[in-house]
Amino acid sequence: MTDARPRSLWRGRLLAFTGIVLVAFSLRSAVASLSPILAEVEADVAVPAWILGLIGAAPPVCFAIFGIVTPALERRFGLERLAVASMVVATAAMVGRALASDALALLVGTAVLFAAIGVGNVVLPPLIKKYFPDRVGTMTALYSSLLAVAAFVPPLVAVPVADAAGWRFSLGMWAVFALAAIFPWVAQLVRDGRRARGPQGQAAGAEAAAGAQAGDVDEATPRVLGRLTRLPLAWALAVSFAISSASVYASFAWLPVVLVDVAGVSHAAAGALLSLFGAMGLPWSILVPIAVARWNRVGTVYAVALVAGVTGVLGLVLAPTAATVLWVVLLGVPQGLFPGVLVLIQRRSRTHEGAVALSGFTQSVGYAIAAIFPLAFAVLHETTGGWTAPLLLLGALFLFTIPTAYVVTRTLTIEEEWEKRTGRVW
Repeated sequence: MTDARPRSLWRGRLLAFTGIVLVAFSLRSAVASLSPILAEVEADVAVPAWILGLIGAAPPVCFAIFGIVTPALERRFGLERLAVASMVVATAAMVGRALASDALALLVGTAVLFAAIGVGNVVLPPLIKKYFPDRVGTMTALYSSLLAVAAFVPPLVAVPVADAAGWRFSLGMWAVFALAAIFPWVAQLVRDGRRARGPQGQAAGAEAAAGAQAGDVDEATPRVLGRLTRLPLAWALAVSFAISSASVYASFAWLPVVLVDVAGVSHAAAGALLSLFGAMGLPWSILVPIAVARWNRVGTVYAVALVAGVTGVLGLVLAPTAATVLWVVLLGVPQGLFPGVLVLIQRRSRTHEGAVALSGFTQSVGYAIAAIFPLAFAVLHETTGGWTAPLLLLGALFLFTIPTAYVVTRTLTIEEEWEKRTGRVW
């Protein structure tokens, strides 16, 4: 719940606001900064296709793993310390990746980078809850918008910067934002420490403990997670999440290369088109939650994602040069399933425990499935020598919106579905 009379967004919490903004931008700015400049990288460092596939798979794999691990780390070290640690590691990994002397070092740097970002993904929402309990809606909208902005800015500038200053500078310059994100949280920790040692330290300590409790990263119990594996609704949401994530990370990894090969665009144009693809997430992050939460147009969201995604794939396969921009725009529309699933997690759960379990299950399973696709693109391209098979694989993935939409559009919650299937009370 939010306060009916929210306090100033800035007063007394500017450090937290600045830290959240910088961490949010850092979470996505490194994801799409490599693929637009692959030609420049490969001119200096030989990168086999299977390494590129693993690099593309690294984000969802790390997000799945650290979505499970981070809650335990948070209980031991606290939200702010984890935010600092994740940004320190991310900064070092971005610099290390930019200085990589071979493909293996590039892969290791990428894996470490996305492990750190995976931690940041988990701690940022509860940080918003802890410091902005009266502005959760505003800060969540800002957070989602920053993720979208950070997805389309890097590919837009990556090639021009690489042409002017080299690929290493283009790849490493995003470390500046992760580095900057460290300082507000360190300052916040210092401020909290001083308050705890001050004349009113006992009261401040009690307040901080209450805030920490409010901002804890929740961890679902194995009992509840075990129930979800038996519920079609939980699997439908997980597959929906996988459809959006797989299309995003496969495109971030391979779309510029595909566009250069099949549409004949330049590397700079391919980077700009990848930026356009990333930018499609911004309007959907605003419109889809309204369509789902206010208008209950869940089926419409799934139908639009299906038609647009399949049309975009077929356009790139059958007529890639006819309307390349249109095909890229349509390919970006299924990103709308991501905010849709986040809203549905709340609407398809009756209890707090159920919502926490459903969120963890959906994201862990979804990211695990999504991790297959960047690598599958590499394998199919190496096997067939072209991009038709990988693109058709993506089109086949979009077809899974049909059965998932059928299940998700039912009005049952996971608790009601469990009780109906088992005859037992949740």
